[in-house]
Amino acid sequence: METLQAFQTVARERGFIEVNQIVGGNVLWLRKSASNTRREMHERMCIDSLTNSATVYWMTVPGKLNSKTFRGVAALQEWFELGPETIMER
Repeated sequence: METLQAFQTVARERGFIEVNQIVGGNVLWLRKSASNTRREMHERMCIDSLTNSATVYWMTVPGKLNSKTFRGVAALQEWFELGPETIMER
């Protein structure tokens, strides 16, 4: 439970807001409240209590969905600290 709360704290610190949580459900969906970079375009996060993980989803270009799953809060924080990915447009 502490891990899930820590994931939520990191998400909120990074500008994510809650989109949907079903009472008695095992996942919490969040979305980015505002986009500062292209990586954050359409950025969503799913925090899963069954797997004790958080998965970030984002689109770099229309139709190309990317995702990264984190099992530890420190890894998620580190990934956010790396900053936006360099995106090559075609």
